[in-house]
Amino acid sequence: MRPRKDMARAPTLYDFDVALDHVDRELHVRLTIRTARHPSETIDRVWLRVLAYCWLYEERLEFGPGLCDPESPDLFADDLTGQKTLWVRVGRPDPVKLQREADRAGGARVAVLFESPRRLEAFVAAAREASVARLGRAELAAIDPALLAGLAAVDERRTRIGLTVVGDHVYVERGNQTLDGPIVRVTLG
Repeated sequence: MRPRKDMARAPTLYDFDVALDHVDRELHVRLTIRTARHPSETIDRVWLRVLAYCWLYEERLEFGPGLCDPESPDLFADDLTGQKTLWVRVGRPDPVKLQREADRAGGARVAVLFESPRRLEAFVAAAREASVARLGRAELAAIDPALLAGLAAVDERRTRIGLTVVGDHVYVERGNQTLDGPIVRVTLG
């Protein structure tokens, strides 16, 4: 029997060996990050999730189920009692859905990392238009699109990088390539 062409493809696993230095937080750790790339997910979005992981790193941080469960966060952390302490979205969330998720996350820190400042500005405009009032506590940030494009230009399943965050700026070393870019933040309120 021949396999059908329309059968679902399996996700692809990616491994990232990251030397993370968060200068302002005095955090210096070596991370092994393993994540699955959904068949319909772009490599840009995989890198956006990895950057969010490094930017918001804390113990017990893990990836959500991804695109196969759109109601779940892209990243989350629980405390020892099982309560959410961090709820993270990447990419292009809907403001109304994000407010609902933030309400559902209780006292958890809520953050979104967008793929560009332009996408962040569009989200803020949509949130104001929809009058979502409870997103003021959400951390909204965007990564430099040139940095994201530079990282995504090479699609390797095993990657070793050095990533340094100083203030609102990210520096990445991969092999003999050095990339950097700002993190732009906006507060709704």
